[in-house]
This record gives sequence, C-alpha cells and structure tokens, in this order.
Amino acid sequence: MSIFASVRRAFTRTSPILVTGASGKTGSRVAARLARQGHDIRLGSRRADIPFDWNAPQGWAAVLKDVKAVYIAYSPDLAVPGAVELITRFVEAAQAAGVKRLVLLSGRGEAEAQACEQIVLKSGLEATVVRASWFNQNFSEGGFAGMVQTGQITLPGADVLEPFVDVDDIAEVAVAALTGEGHAGEIYEVTGPRLLGFAELAAILSMASGREIAYIPIPHKDFLDGLKAEGAPGEVVWLMDYLFSTVFDGRNAQVCDGVERALGRKPTDFETFARKAAAAGAFKVTEPA
Repeated sequence: MSIFASVRRAFTRTSPILVTGASGKTGSRVAARLARQGHDIRLGSRRADIPFDWNAPQGWAAVLKDVKAVYIAYSPDLAVPGAVELITRFVEAAQAAGVKRLVLLSGRGEAEAQACEQIVLKSGLEATVVRASWFNQNFSEGGFAGMVQTGQITLPGADVLEPFVDVDDIAEVAVAALTGEGHAGEIYEVTGPRLLGFAELAAILSMASGREIAYIPIPHKDFLDGLKAEGAPGEVVWLMDYLFSTVFDGRNAQVCDGVERALGRKPTDFETFARKAAAAGAFKVTEPA
C-alpha cells in the first residue's frame, strides 16, 4: 500500500501538519508515523490532493492554508543552487499562512544547508533542525540498493568513515519536534552509534543477507563517468559529484548525540538495520525473467 493510501483517512481539509517530500525516504515515514498517532496530515507532493511542488511557489498558499506545522524536506538537496532562495520564499509563505512550527531536514557538513537552517531558525516561528547525512536506507531502497543486489558496492571514498543514520530514527525525531514540546530552537545532529567505512559496511550487509557483497573502490571521476553513461540526469550527477567531493571527505566522521537528545534513547545501529532489511527481502537478487 502506498503512503498516499495509508494516510488518506488522516487527511482533512484543515490538516494541521504538512509533510513535504511525502513520497521520499523521510517524508513517507514522518507521514505514516503521524497518521498512526492520529494526527491530521496534509501530504506535500505533486501527486497529493492539493499538489505541492518546490518549483511552483504559486501553489504554496493553497497547501499551507490552515496548516500549523510543517516538515520541510527539500528535494533534491539543500546544497543545490537556488535552494536558499526557495527556502526563504517558503518560510515567508508559511509565516503569511499562520504556520506556528517548522522542522527542517538539513545536511551535515553542507554550508549551503546551514544557510537554510538559519532562515528557518531566525523566522520567529517555533523551529527545529534535524541535521543528517548518509542514510542506512540508501543501501536498501535508495540509489545504492541496486549495487547491493548485484553484490558489488562500487563507490569512491574508500578511506572515509561515516556514522550512517537510520531513516526511521530521523522520522521519529522529526515527529517528536512536530508534535511535542521542548524542541524549538534545537539543532539535532543525528547519526548512527558508530563510524563505518564502505568495506565494513559491505561485510555487515554480507552477513545479514547471507551472500557476499563486496566493496570495490572506484576513482571519483570514473564513478561520475559511469553515472553519465547510465543516463543519470544532470542534477543527479552534479549532486553525487558534490557529495563525494565536498561532503564525503571525512568532515562528518564524528558520532553525534542528536537522536539521544531528542528521543532519550540510543540510535539504531547499522547491523540492526541490515538484519531488518534482509528479513524484509530488501537484498534479494531478482532473477531475470
């Protein structure tokens, strides 16, 4: 069942919580969690009942009407050119609509993302930042899932360590900030509980899936050339270039306490994620017809 079907019953014309990026990794989980808790939801998506598009500001007033809180998950990334301007316009539209609370999904180690954080935090509204980086779920349902299924994770960054974070943890932190008290003004830098490199990550995935998944280092340029050869859109190639050359350089090689501060518990370990994803069939190889 799609997220749109699963939360349809929670939708009303006076929905107080708008979830942008409602079909994405974090937005879908935020919306589903809010629905399970009985909150009214307005889905921020081009396919929603009231369509939302980051590139169509003329439609924002209708989406924000009567909304009291917003989860802001900007796509494709707050680092892309034009994001600061659009976040500025969106926050102004939210203020005009009478929104009271904002929760922004931001990026660790991204100067452009932190510029967007300041726009939200200085808006005069109750604002919280959830600052994250690489998701565990990139390897089960994201851009690198296909590599895992073929048994070869072919990426640059062999020597870089990263505290990969679970998307379900991000969603839980976001929902707490959207619905609870005591989170206004906070920047929750969320990570997993330990640093991992791609080789160790591949070993964990191998154990969870019961088959060998190898990490094969590749030069940065060759990785980008491969994306282009596969027909990846220009914005995807740009973003991967930015992430691997600017963000994934060791600057985020620190474990942070955002999950624990927001939720009072330890973050989910990559091994726990891998076992659950394997049990759900995420790593199964699909045989050709």
